[in-house]
Amino acid sequence: MGFVTQRLVVSEPMMPVVAGVLLSAIAFGEAILHADISQVSAQQATVYVLLALATALPLAVLRPTAAAVASSVAAVGSLALFHTLTVAGACALLLTLYRLRRPLRLALILCAPYLVLALAGQRPVSSEAAFLTVVLTAFAPAAALTGATRRAENEARVHIAAREAVAGTLIEHTARGERARIARELHDVVAHHISMVAVQAETARLTTPGLPAAGAQRFSAIGDTAREALTEMRRLLGVLREDTGAAAAELRPAPGLGQLIELLDESRHASGAETRLIFRGAPAPLDPGVELAAYRIVQEALTNTRRHAPGSAVDVEVHYAEDALRLRIRDNGPGPGSGTAAVGHGLLGMRERAAAVGGTLRTGTAQGTGFLVEAQLPTKTEAGL
Repeated sequence: MGFVTQRLVVSEPMMPVVAGVLLSAIAFGEAILHADISQVSAQQATVYVLLALATALPLAVLRPTAAAVASSVAAVGSLALFHTLTVAGACALLLTLYRLRRPLRLALILCAPYLVLALAGQRPVSSEAAFLTVVLTAFAPAAALTGATRRAENEARVHIAAREAVAGTLIEHTARGERARIARELHDVVAHHISMVAVQAETARLTTPGLPAAGAQRFSAIGDTAREALTEMRRLLGVLREDTGAAAAELRPAPGLGQLIELLDESRHASGAETRLIFRGAPAPLDPGVELAAYRIVQEALTNTRRHAPGSAVDVEVHYAEDALRLRIRDNGPGPGSGTAAVGHGLLGMRERAAAVGGTLRTGTAQGTGFLVEAQLPTKTEAGL
């Protein structure tokens, strides 16, 4: 059977009670000793002992304001009637003033009698009483103001923490509401239209009479692309709603350079045009954010080429340099209006992707014919997408 040693810890609300009881016992002993040495009458000794207890005991049994008033009245009475005050009573008085919650006016009122007693010179006063009176005159206001300052600092810290918590909660709720709104828009509007594209493509493939095999294959490719877009959108909706407790399982990892071959195969099947992927340099591990940005830039460039220059051949070059990853996407469209030349969200999105990871993107007419997209991305980045 083991023995557990525990430390005695006094909680902060109990500290005034413990201090008041301890100082009352000390003040009682001081008063008895002083009455014996002074050889006063029994009645005077009783009054003096009661005043000594009344100076220290309020700290333990009364609230701060009542304790300060009671201790001050008893201390003034002891100094006025017996020209002395116990040291324990003086300490208890300072503690009650330290705990006083309204120190500015009440503390001045409670401290004024000590100044009057210190300045009064008509009656013979012992050196001990004079010393205690001067001490109380100087330290009583200081104790009250020190306590008030400490409480004001604590309250300020509490208010600052509360404001920060409220601000953080407000920002979190605002962001959560905005994510929910975006998720609703994606689910109710965009996802609906994409699903309709998939349904209509499948319906057209099955119901169009005399449809050539190539046309049926194109409709099938449209339906597959729409369904893949719906899968990507469901993944995005899961990310947007992950803080609501909804499961975000079965989320596919973010695509990277390893999926470029599959991306170009899909583009080749969708457009029927020649698409080449060229790697240069020694492949090196890259930051996931850089890989995702590179994938999205190539994806958007291929999409815009199919949209603005259908049938154009596209070359995608990925160059692993020592300090950067360089992308070069070029089509052989009919001229300046081909590929990504049309200003819109696609071109802006590619630039934002590159800038988000600390890279740059340049677009323009290729030498001879077609359109050129060039991006330079850092091999390492701390920026997030």
